[in-house]
Amino acid sequence: MCSGSIGGLRGKAENASRNGILAVSSSPMPVRQRKPKHIETSSDAVANRFGDTLLPQTPDGSVTPVRASSPVGTRRKISPWLRWVVQPVQSFKLLLIPLVLYINWELFTPQLQAAIAPLAPSLIHDGRLANPFAGIFLLSHRIPESDPSDPRYAKGWFDLAFLAYYVVFFSCFRQLVTINTFGPIAKYFGLKKEAKIDRFGEQGYALVYFALSGFWGFRVMSQLPTFWYRTEYFWIDYPHWDMKPELKRYYLMQMAYWLQQLIVLVLGLEKPRKDFYELVAHHIVTLWLVGWSYLVNLTLIGNAVYMSMDLPDTTFALSKLLNYIEWNRAKLFSFAFFVCVWTYFRHYLNLVILWSVWTQFDLIPDHARRWVWSEGVYMVGWMKYQIFAPLLLLQCLNLFWYFLIWRVAVRAIMTVDLNDDRSDDEGDD
Repeated sequence: MCSGSIGGLRGKAENASRNGILAVSSSPMPVRQRKPKHIETSSDAVANRFGDTLLPQTPDGSVTPVRASSPVGTRRKISPWLRWVVQPVQSFKLLLIPLVLYINWELFTPQLQAAIAPLAPSLIHDGRLANPFAGIFLLSHRIPESDPSDPRYAKGWFDLAFLAYYVVFFSCFRQLVTINTFGPIAKYFGLKKEAKIDRFGEQGYALVYFALSGFWGFRVMSQLPTFWYRTEYFWIDYPHWDMKPELKRYYLMQMAYWLQQLIVLVLGLEKPRKDFYELVAHHIVTLWLVGWSYLVNLTLIGNAVYMSMDLPDTTFALSKLLNYIEWNRAKLFSFAFFVCVWTYFRHYLNLVILWSVWTQFDLIPDHARRWVWSEGVYMVGWMKYQIFAPLLLLQCLNLFWYFLIWRVAVRAIMTVDLNDDRSDDEGDD
């Protein structure tokens, strides 16, 4: 009886062990499962080859491991004080503040004018109380003696407020054009990678801005004696301190654009290209030329330099856009046209300007060859070299890019490949 019962228990234990279970008659014990034999799958082979960069799919019936963090791409953090640079809504709110203050002043201060006029007569202009918020987004420092039918403007401190306002404006405009306008266009033409969509948007913004500023500069020059690059008038009748309203507005808007572009570079909002340092140098030289020429009343030569830069950039941006959407025949014709425009404007006309600085500087009237801030004259002898140096540096940067352009052109002839050598990501996208 005893031996039979022992034999029965032994049989049950053997059956239990076959099923991977060890049964005990009395006190319960932890249940152990037999480790199944591992069978290598295709995902295991990938994992063995690439390590932990790719994990195999979780087997059926097991618990999915919890990942501590997802490998999300990191973006450079922007200070809350600079959110207006990248968020159009924030920049739009800033733009509205002076407008609201201006409108409130126009609506409510006429009722106070009778009381304020005896106390502060200097605030009354043209029979009405001057709006202090107008100079933030409208031209200021009108010359009172100028003809009302042909007004003239001088430079002044309110120009700094004008610059600040339009730096914010271009931040808003840039984001709207780059992301909200050309982003959907890029996707419509089949671009899927984020890097290429970003590049497409940047070139779209460049096309819009330089086309507008180029034709605006042409219109401004057509109103000046320097049209078309009659360089002797850069110097004749200097100082050119009394500006036509359109010339002053054009000049300050250009300066605001380049200040905003410098902010974009400093904050790293665009992925750096291979010519990043040359681009930084170009922005610094441009701001040097713009700011200095405005201060010393050389806006006529400044307008000519702007013209020689903006129109080539328009054709370049168009060629890039056609390249991104792979309109191969159109991009070839566009690139050929761009090379011609670039050669004429950025080299021939720039050399004409340099030649004028070197050979026609003496056309400046004798009374203006001194440095007197109150009279607006600054053309002492060393100013010739101060004007020539940044223009020569700008030409050197243009020659560097000209070399890259011809390298792309030669490669296009040999291999029918028009990719831009400057971009880090475009060859992979």
